[in-house]
Amino acid sequence: MTDPARSADRPQAAPAEAAATETASVSTVELFFDLVFVFTITQLTAVLVHVPTVPGVLSVVLMLGVIWWMYGGYAWLTNAVRPDRADRRLLLMVGMAGFLLIALSIPRAFSGAGLTFGLGYLVVTIVHAGLFTRSGVPATVQAVFRLARFNLASALLVLAGGFLGGIGQYVLWGLAFGLQATTPFLSHIEDFRIQPAHFVERHGLVVLIALGESVVAVGIGLTGKAITPPVATVAILGLALTAALFWLYFGGDDAHAERALTNAPLARRPWLALYSYGYAHVPLLLGVVVLAAGVRMTIGHAFDPLVPVWSLALASGVLLYLVGDVYFRRTLGIGPNAARALAALAALGTVPFGVGLGAVAQLTLLVVLLAATLAVETKPA
Repeated sequence: MTDPARSADRPQAAPAEAAATETASVSTVELFFDLVFVFTITQLTAVLVHVPTVPGVLSVVLMLGVIWWMYGGYAWLTNAVRPDRADRRLLLMVGMAGFLLIALSIPRAFSGAGLTFGLGYLVVTIVHAGLFTRSGVPATVQAVFRLARFNLASALLVLAGGFLGGIGQYVLWGLAFGLQATTPFLSHIEDFRIQPAHFVERHGLVVLIALGESVVAVGIGLTGKAITPPVATVAILGLALTAALFWLYFGGDDAHAERALTNAPLARRPWLALYSYGYAHVPLLLGVVVLAAGVRMTIGHAFDPLVPVWSLALASGVLLYLVGDVYFRRTLGIGPNAARALAALAALGTVPFGVGLGAVAQLTLLVVLLAATLAVETKPA
């Protein structure tokens, strides 16, 4: 599919429009808004913990997909419309309430609470469109009107699926996810104006919050257990694994990403933002959820052979995170990526060690694998 951002006949923003928000940073109300994402990730992790089956995984993928589309949409929103007035902040709080309804519904979204999920999602979608129209840039307002109809259609699919339940819910939510993935090619998103510094910082904070779930998973997994040397060892390894994932994302890539977006032509920026922070972050965040579920269920079994599904969760979480990270880096021209791609595949090779020797063995191998990847990338040429 041809990238519409390359079309020569699309209008370019005036310099004043492009520079209007270049110096803004993430506000405290945005940080407060992002706290609800902690609960969302926790709830998605809980679904995998309690339903580690193919339907359970599929439901998590669908829920994360549709949630991330609108959650990312709010990052685009505050990138264009600063929440610096009381009316805007109040509307943002209404959107936050909608996300809270969604998060509360997640554990039973496919077994009775799908309608509540859909109602919360509809609220989030309507508030998003309403707030976006307050942008002072005419091209952005026009772009929102084109985008909003597709977002509303997706929200109605989610609502209908929640009402219907059963197989129909999976089908309709899958259609909503698919519509969202193709919406940018139908709505000319090049008319949006991206402020690189704010955009990169906001998404980085969301990733940081998500990684915090892996740390929380260590504590939950050890609830009620005596902190013996083996238990302390496996807890530290769990933290070390999260720290390695943190380092892979925040070890300079955020600065490179901001530079890549800043240097891109104005009409090209939204497409780079979509590919790198929209599409690429779905597997990355899914990896965090899967890994957190694996850590939560294995952290208390230092030397006991692991149940295969949880050993696979540890390895698959790292693999998905690295796949999303490589896609993110390739989109923005940040490299090299060969070591990370190889590490993603090698992560699966740790499963037999977890199944045969326990959590300490597998976590140690995963930490060593990621540390070696970082060492290879930082080695002087």
